[in-house]
Amino acid sequence: MDLAYAAAVLLAAYFIRGIAGFGSGLVAVPLLALVFPLQQVVPFMLLLDLAASAWLGRVHRREVRWDEIRPLLPASVAGVILGTTLLVGLPERPMLTALGLFVLVFGVRYVLNLHGERPVSRLWAHPAGLLGATVSGLFGTGGPPYVIYLAHRIRAKGELRATLSLLFMMEGLFRVGIFALAGLLANQSVWIGFVLGLPVLFAGLWLGGHVHLRLSPPQMVRVVGLVLLGAGVSLLVKAYA
Repeated sequence: MDLAYAAAVLLAAYFIRGIAGFGSGLVAVPLLALVFPLQQVVPFMLLLDLAASAWLGRVHRREVRWDEIRPLLPASVAGVILGTTLLVGLPERPMLTALGLFVLVFGVRYVLNLHGERPVSRLWAHPAGLLGATVSGLFGTGGPPYVIYLAHRIRAKGELRATLSLLFMMEGLFRVGIFALAGLLANQSVWIGFVLGLPVLFAGLWLGGHVHLRLSPPQMVRVVGLVLLGAGVSLLVKAYA
């Protein structure tokens, strides 16, 4: 039953990733953490997201905006180290609580469609990179800080999806090295789950890619938001049950 549940979560997560270019970790990590230890879920999703980013980046590499990626990288390196340190050292209840609240905040943001149209200054690349990478290292769900920043810098949907995919792949490669040094990739269950999850990942990306042009962005944002709200509430219940 646990494996069937995990497969269903992964299919939904990468279906959303195939449509929007992000969101797989935001959907999968909270829901998988209801059944599996967070210290296993985060490195497991890191490996799967790295594979998804490599695939999407390869397909859409001509649309990547390198000029928007470069300013994010220095702060992202520091954020990955900070987030991984917190993941290794913190007990589970505070991590589940923080993740639940984090997911709830962005769930509300997506449901209410709260985002402006004016481009933001490139100076925001530093806090966006630091926060995004810290959350990635800690929870494996660093998409929103990056997405919020880049969505206010890149208007073309194809360029945004391609740029996010490559950014997540580069950050993911660095996180693999940090996680390996921290011993988080030494668990055999993580690698078995990764191999078993690959067919589900590609099925989700394939399905999501086919509906990418049929679903309007506001509809997709609200669907993701509702999923996040449910996941955030479930995590808080699990933390204090």
